[in-house]
Amino acid sequence: MVKRLERDLPELLAFFSFPRRLWRKLRTTNVIERCFVEVRRRTRPMVCFVTVASADRIIYAIFNGMNEKSEWKNRTLRLFTQAA
Repeated sequence: MVKRLERDLPELLAFFSFPRRLWRKLRTTNVIERCFVEVRRRTRPMVCFVTVASADRIIYAIFNGMNEKSEWKNRTLRLFTQAA
């Protein structure tokens, strides 16, 4: 794990090369975490899956639905676009 962290450290800290006011937006994982909360919320009632492929189909459908929402397609980070 230490070797991987040392190898990937430049990428992990790349947000420091941007203006300070953007750091929080660039390093936060709130959007990613929210997506996985939605996956757990929808898959928990299903209790178990027969195959890995059936789980893959459900997860794909959830993410595909999120991607098709206009709020995701047109969403921008206000501070990021203002700094550009």
